[in-house]
Amino acid sequence: MRIIDVKDMGSIIESARPKASNTIRQQVLSIISDVQKRKDKALKEYETKFTGVQIRSLKITQQEIKSAYSKVKKEQIAGIKLAKARLEKSEKALQKKLQDVSVTIDGTVIKKTFLPIDTVGCYIPGGKARYPSTIVMSVVPAKVAGVKKIIAVSPSNEKGEIDPLTLVAGDICGVNEFYRIGGAQAIAALAYGTESIPQVDKIVGPGGAFVTLAKSLLSEVVSIDMVAGPTELAIIADLTADAELVALDLISQAEHSPDTMCCLITNSSKLKDLVLESLQKKTRTIKRSSIVKESLQKNGFIVMCNTEQQMVDFANKLAPEHLEIITKQPQQVAKKIKSAGLTLVGKNTPSSASDYLLGSNHILPTNRFGRTRGSLSVLDYMKIQTLVESSESALKKISKYMQSLTEAEGLPNHYEAVRGRLS
Repeated sequence: MRIIDVKDMGSIIESARPKASNTIRQQVLSIISDVQKRKDKALKEYETKFTGVQIRSLKITQQEIKSAYSKVKKEQIAGIKLAKARLEKSEKALQKKLQDVSVTIDGTVIKKTFLPIDTVGCYIPGGKARYPSTIVMSVVPAKVAGVKKIIAVSPSNEKGEIDPLTLVAGDICGVNEFYRIGGAQAIAALAYGTESIPQVDKIVGPGGAFVTLAKSLLSEVVSIDMVAGPTELAIIADLTADAELVALDLISQAEHSPDTMCCLITNSSKLKDLVLESLQKKTRTIKRSSIVKESLQKNGFIVMCNTEQQMVDFANKLAPEHLEIITKQPQQVAKKIKSAGLTLVGKNTPSSASDYLLGSNHILPTNRFGRTRGSLSVLDYMKIQTLVESSESALKKISKYMQSLTEAEGLPNHYEAVRGRLS
């Protein structure tokens, strides 16, 4: 991991942001255009290209889902059900706060109602990896919101199959249709629709560089949740922190992929040395060691600060996806954090636990979008429907101001539309 002084804050933050190369951008644009034109035929060709398997049917059958149950452990099913129940509890608590509003202003009635989106597409990373937990995180809030149709897509493995626990999780959480398709081509299919795959109103879910870029490019065509690319973890820690726990947490996120960004923000040289020593020892023997090492070497860094306030300032500007606070008074530090995707307070709140079973959502903003939004939630699956009903008396009250403002903007016919209604 690189050691960086907090004085270089600006350059560090800019360099930490992943950037899609022009080559990847052109590849994604080409895939999007191809899927838009050739639909299912293009999708099947891409699946063969990337997995080596000839795909007959993109849609997962009910028989495949039923068969998946026999391939997973009872404890895994229980774990999915527990994750579902905990996330459901927090999402329902939020939904209860979304009450309809009615306001009357001088005879004009304005009503605001929360309505669920009709159709959503949930992208579930897969292929060589397996992320049944992402099914829980994307589908449960949609069900709580009342979404009518939930489509899930995930890349198949080299046998043309979807991970069985992912299929089981989809069934438990309420996916309506499941398709074996991944990458930028899956995002294009959801955005435009094909012979097999329905067009959706919104696409949610995390993914790699191709998926993230495809979502961003297609946001002109379809609504998306956020930029949720390779995972990020920052840890604010002082001398009181346990270096072993800090190292374990950095490793736990670094094992996602070589593109993961992990960093330690500290004001203690002693802690820095202890963490580096612990990482060196642990990466010799842990599973997925090569991925962890590449991630930490390529994207990992330690920021050395002089004060606690500097640590807070750096974290707020970095706006990481996950931010752990392991300090003497973590609650006090947490009050000063405004821009993390998810803030995890205290030594017993590791980001790895929040990825699965704490009841929070692990689909979070990356690329510093934590400055403007938080985790995926029931809010992402609802829209505000606004109804306005005015009266002639209400129009009379605004008439002269309407005339003044429309003249100022050079739109006189706006006023005439009001004047024509006045007796």
